[in-house]
Amino acid sequence: MKEHKGKVFAALAGIVVLGYILAVYWSFEPEQFDVVERAKLRADEQKTTLVTGYVTANTLVEVMQTLLDKPGGYLSNDVLPPSVLMDNMPAWEFGVLEMSRDLALSMRKDFSRSQSQSTEHPSLKKAQPKFNISSTAWILPSAESEYQAGINFLQEYQAQIANQTQVDSQFYARADNLRGWLKEAEKRMGSLSQRLSASVGQERINTDLAGDANAAQATAGKQQSVVKTSWWKIDDVFYESRGATWALLHFLKAVEHDFSDVLEKKNAKVSLQQIIRELEATQETVWSPVILNGSGFGFVANHSLVMANYISRANAALIELSELLAQG
Repeated sequence: MKEHKGKVFAALAGIVVLGYILAVYWSFEPEQFDVVERAKLRADEQKTTLVTGYVTANTLVEVMQTLLDKPGGYLSNDVLPPSVLMDNMPAWEFGVLEMSRDLALSMRKDFSRSQSQSTEHPSLKKAQPKFNISSTAWILPSAESEYQAGINFLQEYQAQIANQTQVDSQFYARADNLRGWLKEAEKRMGSLSQRLSASVGQERINTDLAGDANAAQATAGKQQSVVKTSWWKIDDVFYESRGATWALLHFLKAVEHDFSDVLEKKNAKVSLQQIIRELEATQETVWSPVILNGSGFGFVANHSLVMANYISRANAALIELSELLAQG
């Protein structure tokens, strides 16, 4: 009897150890990739050239495909261990997904349309909603199946803009189009920066209606409030930020290629390159086994404040870049 119990215990211990090893392996974040080189490989497969917009479309495809093909696959909707017990990688996936959703929407409503009254591209019209399914949906349909369907529609659009005979399929690299997407990125980055900074708790004065004497809101808000991200949630916010900045970093590199002439004319390429440099700093290796949440100038490090610093600087540069693009 004791021998039988010992075997059962050994088997359970082995399963736990194996699950832990898998969880560690699946927690490794994907490496960065060269967006232009990946696009060239795809173009060679399709026997076409890198037309305007091809790199941006391909980068969105590659980023979304990475969510599905990385070690462990897509983990956010898993219902079995060890992935159901993991939270850092699902948070990273959500950050990537949010940035990808914003770009997919901009491609549908701006980049592929010549003006506000022009019709939507049919492939993008099908692709963009596929990315909006809940990130935790696991059955009928699953998130993976919907995301893959969206990727397939994106690849259709990508092939169509590269086909010189399909003149109705276009990607318009204009300053106003780019500025519209950058505004969405600003909001994402601003939100992440605020949530990361709140790791130490802050007493904030209500500035919701500042700057407009005639502004109004639905219900009265507090004049002051204490904002603090829970210690139990700050690591999730940290890794969500890592995922979001990883995706945005690749998208901006793609934009640098496809909007090169626009950026040169506005003398804004250096500004974009500075944003990319700030975002690259967010992807440095995290050597600590846990995300520390020390007080601002305390003895223990606060990884969230470091990340918030890089994101805030990148966001400030995004705002400046947007203003440059708005100038004639």
